[in-house]
Amino acid sequence: MFIGKTALITGSTSGIGLGIARTLAAQGAHIVLNGFGERAAIDRLRAELAEAHGVQVRHDGADMARPEAIEDMMGRALAEFGSIDILVNNAGIQHVAPVDEFPVDKWYAILAINLSAAFHTVRLALPAMKRKGFGRIVNIASAHALVASKYKSAYVTAKHGIAGFTKAVALEVAEAGITVNAVCPGYVLTPLVEQQIPDTAKARGITQQEVIRDVLLAAQPTKRFVTVEQVAALTAFLCAEDAASITGAVLPIEGGWTAQ
Repeated sequence: MFIGKTALITGSTSGIGLGIARTLAAQGAHIVLNGFGERAAIDRLRAELAEAHGVQVRHDGADMARPEAIEDMMGRALAEFGSIDILVNNAGIQHVAPVDEFPVDKWYAILAINLSAAFHTVRLALPAMKRKGFGRIVNIASAHALVASKYKSAYVTAKHGIAGFTKAVALEVAEAGITVNAVCPGYVLTPLVEQQIPDTAKARGITQQEVIRDVLLAAQPTKRFVTVEQVAALTAFLCAEDAASITGAVLPIEGGWTAQ
């Protein structure tokens, strides 16, 4: 489906981003991974994806909090592949605290990585997309782009910002063959979330199953985690020709959370 196209996915050495990279590679896209990790593990991942799917796979460790690093990453990808046909903005961080106790440095870091990084990747990818008359931009937002939760002021602010940014850019490029959409997952059982479950159970004096049902999935009516594969499948669909008329959409995939 994406043979000959290049996809750059930020925050893609693990979790949702890696799931999206795997799905796009399986459909023929060359892949630019981005994210932190052990060098040897990343090299193994690159080789695995390339061999399994017969595509080129590169890794760029650019720090998405630094605009100059993002510019360098985008420049390298564009120089090698000529264009970034599919851009997935997935990198993100989180910090939880009451707003009057929220560390100022955490506020700025969350806005930089979860919101401003998408501005930089999009502005740098668009010229080549416009020249080709084709582009797919998918911003991985969150249910928190649509609703709020206590103690997550920076994250909610950034994700609401991503929703607005998605709509604005979609309107700007609507006649250029470029679509821009946001995907809004609820709780996804990533390795990071899995690691938090035992500690939360211990801290609250409850079972791990109670943590899953009554803490993590309290807001999701299905009481089931969204899977990485489901988020990846929706993202891939939005990049396909069948989704050419879907743009400016902010699409929830969160087990009914925002229907309440």
